[in-house]
Amino acid sequence: MKIYTKTGDKGTTSLIGGTKVFKNNIRIESYGTVDELNSYIGLCGDCIKDEKSKATLKEIQDRLFTIGSSLACDPDKEPLMRLPDLKETDITFLEQEIDRMNDALPPMKNFILPGGDIAVSHLHVARCVCRRAERICVAMQSNDLFIDGIVIKYINRLSDYLFVLARYIGKLHNAAEIAWKPRIS
Repeated sequence: MKIYTKTGDKGTTSLIGGTKVFKNNIRIESYGTVDELNSYIGLCGDCIKDEKSKATLKEIQDRLFTIGSSLACDPDKEPLMRLPDLKETDITFLEQEIDRMNDALPPMKNFILPGGDIAVSHLHVARCVCRRAERICVAMQSNDLFIDGIVIKYINRLSDYLFVLARYIGKLHNAAEIAWKPRIS
């Protein structure tokens, strides 16, 4: 099987269900950004040593594939294949992980700047990509395009998780947080 099909050479692609759309369609943009996030989370996992966090990131990557497949479907057509579902327990899992890590962290007393450790910096970039994915999904919703509400909820919680994970990994890697000291002049 060849990796190139040449079917997209004119700027179109097919959703699951067969509907052809232009590659700049907001639905394509949404699952493309989720794919970018998934790839970046893979990089983050390669940068950290904590096995629990690595395992959680692998679980998140699996959920992002689930989200991507949901976003890639034509909502007006029933897919021929059975697709995995996102569940409320996936969100609860993220919340429990956030709480677990937060319990090990000092309270935040000011805004922090991304940086101080390569893994921390990568996690903050992943958080920003996650926020972009969320904005695109919300744009779909606000334009009356079907998107399952649990997708937006999961991505929102995931960005919180990535923020706390960046702080937690910074602590494990003995990287001091960089406090934002605004210039007032």
